[in-house]
Amino acid sequence: MPATIFEKMSARARQAGAINLGQGFPDAPGPADILRAAADALLTRSSQYPPSGGLPELRAAVADHYARHQQLDLSAEEVIVTSGATEAIAATLLALIQPGDEVILFAPLYDAYLPLVERAGGVARVIRLAPPCWRITQEALEAAASSRTRLLLLNNPLNPSAAIMDREQLSLIARFCVERDLIAICDEVWEHVTFEGLAHTPLMGLPGMRGRTVKIGSAGKIFSLTGWKVGWMCAAAPIATLLGRAHQFLTFTTPPNLQWAVSEGLGKPHAWFSAVRADYQRSRDRLASGLRAAGYVVDPGTGTWFSTIDLAASGISLSDQAFCERIIGEAGVAAIPVSAFYPRDPITHLARLCFAKSDAVIDEAVARLARFRASLG
Repeated sequence: MPATIFEKMSARARQAGAINLGQGFPDAPGPADILRAAADALLTRSSQYPPSGGLPELRAAVADHYARHQQLDLSAEEVIVTSGATEAIAATLLALIQPGDEVILFAPLYDAYLPLVERAGGVARVIRLAPPCWRITQEALEAAASSRTRLLLLNNPLNPSAAIMDREQLSLIARFCVERDLIAICDEVWEHVTFEGLAHTPLMGLPGMRGRTVKIGSAGKIFSLTGWKVGWMCAAAPIATLLGRAHQFLTFTTPPNLQWAVSEGLGKPHAWFSAVRADYQRSRDRLASGLRAAGYVVDPGTGTWFSTIDLAASGISLSDQAFCERIIGEAGVAAIPVSAFYPRDPITHLARLCFAKSDAVIDEAVARLARFRASLG
């Protein structure tokens, strides 16, 4: 299996001493109280194996968090803690795919999806989404499905497009899953990173989906602590049992001090999560306004930590791959070509940038990209 585009571009950024707006991680240390809770737990609580499914306190905290924020009726037993959301995706696919089962995916897609589906013995059926709307249609779903289709894997909010599925599209997907008797795997790691007053709607909460959805979340995204690798998968008890059995043969468990800290953080008041969203929206707007002033056409996005430059609309004739290669060496900024998220027939005129950075880093990156834009004439 090849190295991921994130590993490639981050390595190039390190070698060139470039500002890394490619891989999605904040440059701030994270919430001080949650860091202290992890440090305290490391010194005062057990560091031996916690239960494979996760500390009971964290499983209960996840269920309570979703009851308060998304009106879901999960029990603690329906939550399995994992070492990050990618492990949760892997465990889910390994638990639910039988060799030859077909899985519907949507491109642009997180680059772990396709190799994980194939390694689990599944057959990917990829639906191509395109800007500016990135919409899923009934026709595309029907064309991708067959008698072998068993699963549908959805990322919402969608990385790298930074789009949020509206209620109409989610209802369409829910009806399709019910009619076809499919299990939906919902990668919802960006559920708290939404802007413009838009609220995340979990597919699990729609009619007919409670017993056929695996909901995946990430403490790393919620608390801006991407290196912690604490995630979870939520599902009705019969499915959760299968997920836990797959998880036990992957990482088995997750560092208990981090679990304790996350369990405390999930109980924060609504105002705390709103303030985090507002801060990221301010950073998003700072990057977008700076790039627009420099002559770029930008889609700031309505969710995630990413915005995209539309190269064609900006009058830049380079492909996204060529643009991203050149700006590392010539501008000292790393970005990600959106074409890397398509297994075939890619969109080739969008470059993705991460705005989860300090004002100083954003301003310097904008200044460098402005000089590069001017050099193109």
